[in-house]
Amino acid sequence: MSVLERWQDQVLAVFRIVVGFLFATHGAAALFGVLGAKQPEALAWPGWWAAAIQFVGGAFVMLGFGTRYAALLCSGSMAYAYFTVHQADALLPVQNGGEKAALFSFAFLLIAFLGSGAWALERLPVFKQQEARQLATATE
Repeated sequence: MSVLERWQDQVLAVFRIVVGFLFATHGAAALFGVLGAKQPEALAWPGWWAAAIQFVGGAFVMLGFGTRYAALLCSGSMAYAYFTVHQADALLPVQNGGEKAALFSFAFLLIAFLGSGAWALERLPVFKQQEARQLATATE
C-alpha cells in the first residue's frame, strides 16, 4: 500500500470538510446578508433557496451527515446556477464568471460518488445501528 492510498480516507474527509465549509459560509453570507453579500428576500426564487441549500447542504457535507445526498443536491444546485445564471453570458466559465459554480458542482459530485471519508457523523456507531435496524425491517 502506498502512502497516498494509506491516507486516502483522511484526505477525502479533509476535502469534504473544506468544500462543505466554503459552501456553507457562501450560503450563510447570502442568507443572512453578512460578509458583504446582499441578503435576498425571504423565500424568493432562486436567490433565497440557493442560499439555503448552500448553507444547510454545505453544513451537512462538512459534518458528514447524509453526505452523499447533500452533496448530490449541492452539485445539482450549482449546475443549475451555472447553466441558468452564467451560461447565458458566454460559453466558458472563465468568460462568464462561473468558475466557482462549476468547481463546486464537480467537487460535490465527486463527494457524492466517493462518500464521506473519515471523521463523518454518519460513521458513528449510533447511526450504523439505526441503519442496520432499517435494513432488517426492510428485508422482513
